[in-house]
Amino acid sequence: RRPADTEIDWKAYMQEVEGFANGTLDYTQLKGDTGPLVYPAGFVYIFLGLYHATGRGSDIRLAQYLFAGLYLLNLLLVFRIYCRTSKVPPYVFFFMCCASYRIHSIFVLRLFNDPVAMAILFLAINLFLEERWSWGCLLFSLAVSVKMNILLFAPGLLFLLLQRFGLLGCIPKLCICALLQVVLGLPFLLVNPVGYLSRSFDLGRQFQFKWTVNWRFLPEEVFQNRVFHAALLLAHLAGLGLFALHRWHSSKENILTLLKDPAKRKPASPRLTVNNILWQASCVCPLNASAWIVFILFSSNFLGVCCSRSLHYQFYVWYFHTLPYLLWCTPTTKLAHMPKVLLLGVIELCWNTYPSTVCSSLSLHICHGLILLQLWYGTAPTPVSHTPPPSRKLTAMSKKAQ
Repeated sequence: RRPADTEIDWKAYMQEVEGFANGTLDYTQLKGDTGPLVYPAGFVYIFLGLYHATGRGSDIRLAQYLFAGLYLLNLLLVFRIYCRTSKVPPYVFFFMCCASYRIHSIFVLRLFNDPVAMAILFLAINLFLEERWSWGCLLFSLAVSVKMNILLFAPGLLFLLLQRFGLLGCIPKLCICALLQVVLGLPFLLVNPVGYLSRSFDLGRQFQFKWTVNWRFLPEEVFQNRVFHAALLLAHLAGLGLFALHRWHSSKENILTLLKDPAKRKPASPRLTVNNILWQASCVCPLNASAWIVFILFSSNFLGVCCSRSLHYQFYVWYFHTLPYLLWCTPTTKLAHMPKVLLLGVIELCWNTYPSTVCSSLSLHICHGLILLQLWYGTAPTPVSHTPPPSRKLTAMSKKAQ
């Protein structure tokens, strides 16, 4: 038998898009049993297609089959990203596929919109790895239009665009993102622009304490306090700033050089080139080009998850498939594999504890903190001399030439 709570969110989604199917373009009038519609327009179009494909939402079994297909597609996209980076050992993929009841529930049982947004996001990252930045930005914006949590990847994407194209070069890519949002939301913007923007991009929405996974150990009055929310925002911005300055920016030049056209940036001298090679070789975590892109995007999202005002159970899919990379992108000795697997297990246990407890929420923060420490210290370069002594082989060749 289907669990009683299977239909809750699916039924609400169908009620929200049914109004649009019946001709309602005022976003404030689109609502379901769980409340008003609070997602951007891309969600409406995608779930409207599911609404028609499943007989106005009545064939839930068919919807679950469709989401099972989405789950397999999502795994394929994630595996392709991981294969390009060559960082995660193969046995970890077993845990990603088979060891998370919560993820299977989010995809196939509860039919949330979060998996749809994440699958589109992973497709966009695959395009970034193929150097198809315009198409990648288009799909990134489409993912944002399904659910706003994708914006947690935006700081990392902006950094990559500046690094790859400079300020003037990345403006067209940002325009692609913005233009798609306007096109998708145009029917609603023409009728009630304030209502659409306030509902679909409401950054100040309050969350219910009973659903929080990460802040259960706090008193409810602290959880709802605006000062606490502001502190989390400041911590998020500070974390992004520190990672951008000291972990994402690998060049020894000022980070403001990212604003310049890449062709006009100061080229390295021969000596600096040698030093840069030595610097990269002496990094605790040397990364290839694909791994570097993934590291910046995944760490950007993880910082946002750590500083989130509230994590609900379906939000686990926001970062579940990125956790193996965040744990294994740093060098791992044979003895260190087991603690990392154990860390994944503890995080899984925290997300499967319902309702959340003081112990589970504290354990989740401890795990997040350990991953952050590993990312910070595991990707730090070790100092090298600016004038490295020549090797014996080079000295011998020099003498022979003389």
